[in-house]
Amino acid sequence: MSKKKSADLDLKALGPMLRKAARSALRYSGIMFFVLVALVYGFVILRINSLSNAQPTDSQISAASQSNATAIPSIDPKVVQQLQDLRDNSTNVKSLFDNARTNPFDEPN
Repeated sequence: MSKKKSADLDLKALGPMLRKAARSALRYSGIMFFVLVALVYGFVILRINSLSNAQPTDSQISAASQSNATAIPSIDPKVVQQLQDLRDNSTNVKSLFDNARTNPFDEPN
């Protein structure tokens, strides 16, 4: 008999079944929305908790320490020479250098 019931289902009977399911889903839409928002917030809280407790691996620590050890600042000698030439040639620039040397925290006007 179960084969006969499944054979009796057709597209015409599917329409009222879908309308009935939509009506019952619409009745509980507020509750479903609340549950969906609660699930999203729960997921975000769990993800934040797991990421805040994460520890770096040994390879990440060694890579970070190697990158910090190789960062040595350097000044181009051509730039140094240009600055010295500017200081020697211009009285305004020379006074700025002298003022900055005597009082480095004083802001120029």
